[in-house]
Amino acid sequence: MEIGVVGGGASAVCFIDALTRTDLRDGGLTVYEPSPYLWRGRPFQPDLESVRVNAPPIEMSVRADEPDHFERWLGAQPKVVDPDPFNGALFPTRAQYGEYLVESAEAAIAELRRRGWRVEIVRSPVTAVRPARDRLALRTAHGRCHVVDYGVLCIGGGRPQDAYRLAGTRGFVADPYPLRLTLAGIDPAAPVAVIGCGLTAVDVVLGLIWQGHTGPIRMVSRSGVLPGVRQRPITYELRHFTPDVLRRWAATRDRVSLAELVSLMRRELAEAGPAAEAEVRRELAAVATEPPLERLRRHLSEVNSSAIGMRILQRAVPDTGPDVWPLLSHQEQEHILRHHYRTLMSLCCPMPPESAATLVTLMESGQLTVHSGLTSVTPRPRGGFDVTVGDTTFAATYVVNAASAEAHRIPPMAQSLVRCLESEGIAARHPRGGLRLERATSRLVPPHGRAHFQLFGIGDIAAGELFFTFGVPSLVDRAVDVATAIADVELRGATRRLVAAGVA
Repeated sequence: MEIGVVGGGASAVCFIDALTRTDLRDGGLTVYEPSPYLWRGRPFQPDLESVRVNAPPIEMSVRADEPDHFERWLGAQPKVVDPDPFNGALFPTRAQYGEYLVESAEAAIAELRRRGWRVEIVRSPVTAVRPARDRLALRTAHGRCHVVDYGVLCIGGGRPQDAYRLAGTRGFVADPYPLRLTLAGIDPAAPVAVIGCGLTAVDVVLGLIWQGHTGPIRMVSRSGVLPGVRQRPITYELRHFTPDVLRRWAATRDRVSLAELVSLMRRELAEAGPAAEAEVRRELAAVATEPPLERLRRHLSEVNSSAIGMRILQRAVPDTGPDVWPLLSHQEQEHILRHHYRTLMSLCCPMPPESAATLVTLMESGQLTVHSGLTSVTPRPRGGFDVTVGDTTFAATYVVNAASAEAHRIPPMAQSLVRCLESEGIAARHPRGGLRLERATSRLVPPHGRAHFQLFGIGDIAAGELFFTFGVPSLVDRAVDVATAIADVELRGATRRLVAAGVA
């Protein structure tokens, strides 16, 4: 049995670790990754100290059955991570989390080799995948061809969308990562506009300040909604809105209504106490109405609150979203994306309190302002940009693009691969991004017919099928699904061979 993994970032690490949790032995594993930062992917390569993960260690383990795996690894490191001064949680740098990914991948590979696996790393991208009888032929950019029984696409996420067609314009940073390189040439006294108000935009602002920027900074987007602030972690077990409940729904039902999900969440909140639902309702309303500075100040004042409603929402939605999202009707999915996506992202993907406190200080000093109603960013003939928000236009010397990824969610380096998959009839694009996948196994679904049993996808390649594709818990869940599906196919094949031989 041969497995080819296309991409060597965080999702690949989760999958390789999941393989060690199966009974598969004596296989061959080849990983294709051209980046110099193997296993780190785009987000976790070496960068500024200001660039930190946004979730506590308990939510960052690559190992499904050991949620404290990263926490234990972090505790064993010589470099001590200072707890957040507001909520006491640990938010290590992205680079340090990248070191964890590297060590986790190396440990998983060592375990596979101990069991008899052959493991090879090919430092070249896969540009084509074609059927080879009942197997798959993977061809690299260097012309090498490798025939495998199973392929797993872990090609990472797309770059920020260039909505205003500024690529190549002097002073425009098309992709902010790594900040240590992209921000290095920015004049520290010059005005900077950051397109976007999400977690990436927060990283950019903190990176500018870390590098000594003294000029004005404006965060601009259509919504002007900043991420919420992460409260002090507490121990709470979901009772109703749980992954197990929703996976049972997914296994037995073709459709779930949004009304049913709301009812289930209300039941969860009701058991937590009478104030929990009121807290969530207040936050949902505040996202669109409360000024950014006031909202950040209030969130910081509530970091150590005993209120449980938002903690339940932040736990339940990312944990269960990928399982239940495909069960909603197309109309209800579109309704959520059009009317509630920014709200859910803000509330369910919060930033560390220390990051929020820095933004508050910058906003109070006047160095940072946050604007909604972005309509255009236009290059000036002699350099710089005109940025229009609502009825106001202001000048910026630099524009840093921290917008969401392109809708298709396919990185430029993977475009030829995806075109090949389409032309071979192996895969079909999802209208909302990425490729069509089978819900339970993450197998790729061709334009017509059943899912292709040999080819799987993990991560942003499933952007259209799943609501959350980027959080580590989601990557881990999908990695387990794929490893389990491959093991099941191999077990059935072994059983058939035994029966044919008259052994079983």
